[in-house]
Amino acid sequence: MPLTRGLDAEIVYATPAELEEMLARGELDAALLGVAELLRSDAYDVLDGVGIAALGEVKSAVLAHRRPIAEAGTVFYEPHAPTSLALLKVLLAERGLHPEFVPLEPYGRAQEKDFVLLAGAAALDFLFAPHEHDILDLGAEWYELTRLPFVFAVWALRRCPGNTELRHRLRAAKDFGMETLDQIIRTRSEYSAEFRKDYLGWHIHYYLGTDEKRAIARFAQLLEKHGLGPVHEARFVT
Repeated sequence: MPLTRGLDAEIVYATPAELEEMLARGELDAALLGVAELLRSDAYDVLDGVGIAALGEVKSAVLAHRRPIAEAGTVFYEPHAPTSLALLKVLLAERGLHPEFVPLEPYGRAQEKDFVLLAGAAALDFLFAPHEHDILDLGAEWYELTRLPFVFAVWALRRCPGNTELRHRLRAAKDFGMETLDQIIRTRSEYSAEFRKDYLGWHIHYYLGTDEKRAIARFAQLLEKHGLGPVHEARFVT
């Protein structure tokens, strides 16, 4: 929401996987695309300076496990969060682990599984509910591995001339969102006010700087290293 302030009438809400498909079909001019989806295509530009990232613990991308991670043979995952899935595969592969990954449907059965990847609101709902699982936070695990933030999503723009005004409006929406972040936190109703303040104001940040770009490049290298490519270099536009 902090990246789309003032654009409400023009925003389409969909899962990350659906947004990727809609952008590929030319139904959207831009999408907040997961970084894994972005790197799989050479068709898009990345709006420089704006994104969704976490330096350490993110809360909304986790592996919930009831047994030691080293024993993971099968990991169930929510099929609409491909970037979190790719990140988990990289993190486990760096530990020498290559479990089977199985889509979890219906998603309400997460509590029954020994190893389950949770992302987005489902991860937060799980964390707030009683559970018997230990939690591996993917943002924190990435930071331990790389000492870099992890960039979960960026504005991906269809590569075409004449989108200067679009880029200007997306930057202005982010600026408006940062100026009114306290209001967003105060007027939303999810979870608790204290958690919203921590999550939207600390766990998540909304800029792409030098470290964030290094992190995207590092993620691309690790995707290729572990056979999760092919990947393409991110192209940034101002």
